[in-house]
This record gives sequence, C-alpha cells and structure tokens, in this order.
Amino acid sequence: MKNRLFVPVTKNLLPQVKERYPFLYLERGRLEIDDSSIKWIDSNKNIVRIPVASIMTILLGPGTSVTHEAIKICGNANCTICWVGTDSMLYYATGLSPTSDTRKIKKQASLSINNKSRLEIAKRMFSFRFPNDEISDKTLNELMGMEGKRVKALYEEYANKYQVGWKGRSYIPGKFQMSDITNKILTAANTALYAVILSCIFSLGYSPYFGFVHSGSPLPFVYDIADLYKEKLTIELSFQLTYKLAGDYDRELVASNFIDCIQNEKLFSKIAKDINFILEGKK
Repeated sequence: MKNRLFVPVTKNLLPQVKERYPFLYLERGRLEIDDSSIKWIDSNKNIVRIPVASIMTILLGPGTSVTHEAIKICGNANCTICWVGTDSMLYYATGLSPTSDTRKIKKQASLSINNKSRLEIAKRMFSFRFPNDEISDKTLNELMGMEGKRVKALYEEYANKYQVGWKGRSYIPGKFQMSDITNKILTAANTALYAVILSCIFSLGYSPYFGFVHSGSPLPFVYDIADLYKEKLTIELSFQLTYKLAGDYDRELVASNFIDCIQNEKLFSKIAKDINFILEGKK
C-alpha cells in the first residue's frame, strides 16, 4: 500500500533518540529467534534480522505472531512490545520488560507532581500552540480556560473556511452514530491520533499517566501531547472532509486522509524533539 504510515525500515529512516531507535512497526508476519537473534518473517517469506538491542519498542500490528523465546530476547534487550492496530491507529496493550529503564518516567512524574514545574510545562505547551498569547502571569485554570476559547475559535474558523454548518463539539460515548458527520470524523481522527501518540510515548520511555494540563483522565499525557497537533491533524481535517463527503461518512476515506496528514506533518520525526522541548525546554 502506498499510504502506509510505516515503510520498510533502514537505519537512515529511523528517528534516533540517543543510542536507540524509538520504534519499529511490523504487521502480517512472525517474530521468532534464530541463533539467539531476532528475525522477522513477513507474509511473503522474506526474512529480516531485527537489532532489538538498538530499538526501544516493537509495534506489532494485525496478522502478527511472536514466539515465547522472541519475547524473552526482547525483554533481555529492554525492548518493549506493543500490540496495535493497522498503522498503530488503535492501541491494545503493552508488554513491559522487568529491565525497563525508568529514568524518564521518574523525571516526568517528579515534574508532574510539582506545582511549579507543572505550571511551567503547561505554559510551554500553550505557547507551543499559541505563540503570540501573553501567559506569563496565568494560572493553570486560566490557561485551561484560554485553551477552551481558542479551540472553540478554531472550530468556528475552519467551519467558515470550508463552509460547513457547526453546532459545537458533541460526542456520546458508545453512540458514535448519533453524532453529525463532522463530530464523527473528529472522534475517529482523535482516537487514531491518541493511539499513535500512545505508542510513541511508550517508545520514547515515558508514561501516558503523568500529565501536565490534563489530569484525572485515563491517559493525561497522551491528551497533552495530542493537543499540540490537533489543529492540523484532526480539526482542519474534519471540516475539510465534511465538505468533501457531503454528508456521507466514509471510514476508509477518513483513515487514508488521516494517514496522509501524519505523513505530511512528519509527526514521527517531530514528536521526540517536541516532547523533549516540552519537558526540558530545550530544542
């Protein structure tokens, strides 16, 4: 398929984080061992050696199987395994090895529970999206109020741009079909974005459970990071597709256009640097 999120991997294509590569996505094949090394056998019987000691996370997509010994080798190499949907657009589970490096999670947790550092990082996230707003004296609650107004304004802006009727964000959990087409696309695109970012967060050695703007939700750090990219990857896309689809929701078209947006925005090459900037304040 030409619109894959992940392409055949070579070293020059992998975004490197220090001495390890964040992730490798595999689907329709088998992960097993051969002479104490990991090999991947794809659906066409091609064999690829996988340097698990150089990879932080392997994302296993549809049609994959993995042997007990392969998991054991990955665990010994501190390579996390995630089970995901096609192109990592759904997220199912993670297998964490007992030798996982927790240094990044410890630092993230300490920043999250400290009120001063949490506010500083929340301001950095807000400035990342709205660089022209003055927020030096704002509290966290004031930032959240400003964000709500800005996002509402973005909805209105793109509704006018694409000449789409808009009555506001509305989603009833478990009742997807009751939403209008724009809200359906928003919900589907947001869900896909959360899955992609969740996989990336685990790949980079962070936790989805320690957030800075969001709290009290299942995956606060995922929602924090997703907000950095929603304008182009979900909000504008939803109004653009509403106009294009003329009232008929098409799941395959939504998915393919979302993949195109991910590729055009070069999300996977950005996200490691952006998270580092958000948490460290360094480009």
